[in-house]
Amino acid sequence: MLRRTLLAGGLAAFVTPALAARSPGAGGSSYAAFLAGVRREALAQGVSAATLSSALALAVEPNPKVLKADRHQPEFTLTWAQYKDRVLTETKIANGLDAVAGRTQLLDPISATYGVSKGAIAGIWGLESAYGVHMGTFHVIDALATLAYDGRRSSFFRSELLKSLVILDQGAIAPVQMLGSYAGAMGQPQFMPSAYLRYAASYPAGGRSDIWHNEGDVFASIANYLARCGWQQGQPWGEEVVLPASVTQDQLGRSRVKPVSWWAQLGVRPRAGHFASMQQDGAVIRPDGPGGEAFLVYHNFNVIRRYNPSDFYALAVGLLGDAIT
Repeated sequence: MLRRTLLAGGLAAFVTPALAARSPGAGGSSYAAFLAGVRREALAQGVSAATLSSALALAVEPNPKVLKADRHQPEFTLTWAQYKDRVLTETKIANGLDAVAGRTQLLDPISATYGVSKGAIAGIWGLESAYGVHMGTFHVIDALATLAYDGRRSSFFRSELLKSLVILDQGAIAPVQMLGSYAGAMGQPQFMPSAYLRYAASYPAGGRSDIWHNEGDVFASIANYLARCGWQQGQPWGEEVVLPASVTQDQLGRSRVKPVSWWAQLGVRPRAGHFASMQQDGAVIRPDGPGGEAFLVYHNFNVIRRYNPSDFYALAVGLLGDAIT
């Protein structure tokens, strides 16, 4: 789950494969020398020579499509209203209702096992891969090797590359089937290799986690991630509220946590007619400022932000999850 906030611009997007293979990376070495160094380091960590041979065969030269995607991410800022319109479409909600309805026999027991709401699991699944439809088409080894060699964030991507080789050596998936985004985010939950090693789970428990093809493993992995980040079972993530004109923007923000009763005394009112929980402490956020939508968010909102540290993302997960479950 690499966050999509990398820099744009640069000539690397127009480098031909042949030139890229000859161009020195961050350490000034050729790509072949870089891969040889990765191979030595992975061998020292216990990855088998057979795994390395099959995996690194996918990384013959830097991938110009990866470099182009990394260099030319859009540089624009969306308001919450614009982001919501793009992400929480009628189609996304309709597809989610169908997807969840057909998977209750998986989602219900997994939700109960991990103590994580079905809505949070399904909301993340929907945002990350459109319910398993869009996982990325890049070979993860190829993408991570390209970015590790490129030099802009070489240390981070080299670490993720080595972890992906460990995953392959564990037999979780074949190298050619390890697909993800241009930045190495893998499978339906879009886990980076480090997240896979820490949080990937299987359902039923006991096997290797296949977050590409096995939906039980996908849901269990998302649930395990949230559970281990402190999800509070049975508690809401947040709710939309209406603010009186007397509440100013400088009284709001995630750090201004107060009892729900305190907000109620200020005149904050739940859009749904009653607060989801009077026993919680929460903070009010209004992403677009005066005149925009406002939300009272609780502890579990911040847990969702551990998956992606964005208020917009966490709001979208919560709202989508509520809509489709």
